[in-house]
Amino acid sequence: MLETLAAAASAATLATAIITTDSATLRAAPRDSAQQQAMLRQGDLIEVRGERLDYLQVYDHRRERAGFVRASQVRRTSLAAAEAPELLSVVRFVRDTPGSEALGIAFAAAWLKAAPAQAVQGAEGVEAFDAMGSMADRLARRASAGAALGKQAEQAVAAHLEVVAQYGVRFASYERDGRMQVCYDGEAFRRVLAMQSVPAQRARAALALTQPECMDPKLRPMEHRRLDEWRAEVLERVDATALPGYLKNRVLMRRASVFASLAYERTREGVKAEAAAERALAELAGVNRNELTDIDLPEYNDAAMRVNASRWAAGPAMAAAAGKGPAIVTVPGEAGQTCVLLVDAKNDEKNPLARRCTYSLVWAASATLNREGNALALAVQPLEAWRELWLFRKEAGGWTLNVLPPATTGPDLGYAEFAGWVPGGKQVLVAREARGEGKYRRSYELVSIASLATERQSGEPDALGVFQRWQDPAWKRLSAALR
Repeated sequence: MLETLAAAASAATLATAIITTDSATLRAAPRDSAQQQAMLRQGDLIEVRGERLDYLQVYDHRRERAGFVRASQVRRTSLAAAEAPELLSVVRFVRDTPGSEALGIAFAAAWLKAAPAQAVQGAEGVEAFDAMGSMADRLARRASAGAALGKQAEQAVAAHLEVVAQYGVRFASYERDGRMQVCYDGEAFRRVLAMQSVPAQRARAALALTQPECMDPKLRPMEHRRLDEWRAEVLERVDATALPGYLKNRVLMRRASVFASLAYERTREGVKAEAAAERALAELAGVNRNELTDIDLPEYNDAAMRVNASRWAAGPAMAAAAGKGPAIVTVPGEAGQTCVLLVDAKNDEKNPLARRCTYSLVWAASATLNREGNALALAVQPLEAWRELWLFRKEAGGWTLNVLPPATTGPDLGYAEFAGWVPGGKQVLVAREARGEGKYRRSYELVSIASLATERQSGEPDALGVFQRWQDPAWKRLSAALR
C-alpha cells in the first residue's frame, strides 16, 4: 500500500491538490462557460501547474488530462512533514462522516506520504491505518447496498471506488442472493494488527477482517476451514476484557460464530471438535444482552443460530427412553454419505425398521425416543448454520421418516430442534429459528406427530402452557434457543 501511495503522489512535482467536492469540473479554460474535460470526484489527486483568475491550472494523471478547476474546490498540499499534523486533523474530522470516505482516504494517504517514518510506525500511524480501513470498509458497505441508494448515489459510490483505487485501496466482489457484495481487502486493518495498536483498534480491525459475508462463497471445504482457522486466530489477538461493553459483545459474537463453524467443519473431517463447540457456547454465553445496541441484535441472533446449529459437537446425549425400543445406528454409505438406520431388538442393521442415507452431518447423540415408543427425533445438519429435525414415526405400515426444516425459505441460517415429548404419543414440541430472504423468525411450536402440522405456536415458550409443562430438561439446559 505505501508503495502505491508513494507512486500516486510522486507525479505531483510542483504542487499537489486534493479535490474536496463531488461537483468539481475540469474545464479547458478558466471560465465556467469553457468546455468540460472531466468530472472530478472528492479524493481525486491532481498536480497543480499554475493559477489563472480564481482557477488552478492542473493535470489529472489518473485520466491523463490537463485543464482548469476552481481553487475553492480543492485543498492544496505540498506533502511536507510540516503539514502532517494538519492532514491528520482532517482525517479525524471526516473519518466518521458517511459519504466522505474517498476524501478521508485521500487525506490519510497524503498524511502517510508527508509524515516522517517514525510517526507512521507509531501511534499516529496506527490511527491513520485504522481510519483508512474504517472508511474503506464503510465505502464497501455503501457499494453493497447497490440500487437501494438511488441511481445518483450509486454512481457516486462507483466513482469513489475508482478514486480510492489510486491510493492502493482494493476491493473484492462476490455474488450473494442475487446481489453483489463488495468487500474491502483489509490491508490497512492487517497493518493495525501488526502494529502496537490499542484494544479498540485491534477489535475494529479483527471484526472487519472476519466478516462472514466477505468470505468467498466459491471456497472449497478445506479452503473454507483454513480461512475459519485464520479468522479464529485473528479474533484471539483481541483482548476483549479491555473493550467497552458494546464492542466486547461484537467480538464475542463473532468468535462464537467462527468457532461454531469450526465445530461443524472439524466434525465433517473426522477431527475432534468438542473444544471448538464448547468455545462457541462459552463465547455466546459471555455476551451481555444489556450492552447490545439495536444494530447488534440481528448479529446476536445470527450468532446464536450458528452456535445452536453445531452445539451437538459438544452437548451430551439426550436421555434415552428405558427398554428395548428403537434406536439409531449410523453406517457409512456411498462416498461422503452417512446412512441412518432405525433398529430394535428384532430388526438389526441388516433389516432395519427404516433407512435413510444423507450427505449431511448426523448428530447421533441427539436421538431421543418418546415414552410411547412410536416416534424418534434426530438432529441432522446439512450446512454449517442450518440444522434440520428428522422425525421417525410409527404407522400402520411401518416406520416413516419426515424432515422438519427451520423454515420454508432457502437454507441460510437456522435450526429446527426437538424440545420435548407430550405424553400420549401424538405431539412433539419443536423450536425453530431462521433467517432467510430478508426475514427473521423464531417460534416455539406444538406439532402433531401424525400430520406434522403446527397446532399451536408462540414467539415465547412461556406463552404456551404445554411448553412450560413438557419441555425436555436436557433441551432447556443445552439449547441456545432459550436466551
